[in-house]
Amino acid sequence: MSLFNIFIIFWVLVAIATFIYLFFNNAPYGRHIEEGWGTNISARAGWVIMESPCVILMIIFGLIVRNDLDLVHEVFLMIWLTHYTHRTFIYPFVIDMTNPKMPISIAVSAFCFNLVNVSIQAFGIFYFTSYSSDWLSSDTFIVGLSLFFIGMFINIRSDYLIVGLRKKMGPGYHLPNKFLHKYVSSPNYFGEIIEWIGWAILTWSISGLVFLLWTIANLFPRAIAHHKWYQEKFGNYPKNRKAIIPGII
Repeated sequence: MSLFNIFIIFWVLVAIATFIYLFFNNAPYGRHIEEGWGTNISARAGWVIMESPCVILMIIFGLIVRNDLDLVHEVFLMIWLTHYTHRTFIYPFVIDMTNPKMPISIAVSAFCFNLVNVSIQAFGIFYFTSYSSDWLSSDTFIVGLSLFFIGMFINIRSDYLIVGLRKKMGPGYHLPNKFLHKYVSSPNYFGEIIEWIGWAILTWSISGLVFLLWTIANLFPRAIAHHKWYQEKFGNYPKNRKAIIPGII
């Protein structure tokens, strides 16, 4: 067994442990921010810092192996950067962050986490997964790409509806009732999970699957926490609205 595969197994076990931990301890940023996590910094700066490896490091990896990349790898790189360029350098400056501060410990830990996850994606896809010359026209790629962009649309649309609600009703948290917000408390997370299901399919790689597992490990417990928070904050919160998967949970 290669060192890469051994690390993948370790990283999956860490994801499982994180999944369980986050059901009992919310990551202290956004609406769940709390004291006791050290010095705070600007939430926007923290967001850019923690997400930046997903753009900068992935570009660096791509440049290092640029002479060995084929068209399939280049398309994967563009798909990845389509999501993370928006997520890192546009999203944090568009949204009105209700809590303008973030513990620097959270930003640094997320930064280190992304260093590892981006490296797994780059090594796993650029080095350890090979693709046929017609991969981009295969059913697997087309299905995965479709899911990726459907999920990205749901994710961005859900976030920007919240932005629009705050512009209309003022800063703070309000009760959204449009789009998939009518069915789940965290449609943005639902969309992001769909995105990375698409990524796992379109890359058909162990790296893509691991990234999906980590996405679920991070977002699923947080969506449950968001749902409980909404129920406590809004006495008229719709009883049929689920946390993250419409009609299920």
